[in-house]
Amino acid sequence: MSDNSSKTVTARFETRAAAEVAVEHLAQDHGIDRADIFVQPVGAENTSGTSPNGSDAPSVRDETRHDGANQGEIEVSADVPANEVAAVQRIFGDIGALHVSAG
Repeated sequence: MSDNSSKTVTARFETRAAAEVAVEHLAQDHGIDRADIFVQPVGAENTSGTSPNGSDAPSVRDETRHDGANQGEIEVSADVPANEVAAVQRIFGDIGALHVSAG
């Protein structure tokens, strides 16, 4: 008898870019529908992560931007098949997740 149950895997990331990579892995590598993947700030503030990244990072001219919403971590969560939980947790860790949990 096969186990058709699912578990919610949640990970926290420092940057929006890392969260977006996590979403791509869930959708492309594990076939999870993007509508079933949730991305949100960990706290109440709008945030693009805890540190500048991508367009928020200093430019070639080395001018530091101060208009980015660096208010906290970004959480990615999705229900995944129980037999894929360990693989998803490993991928999140490889991407640089600060904290990964499954429940």
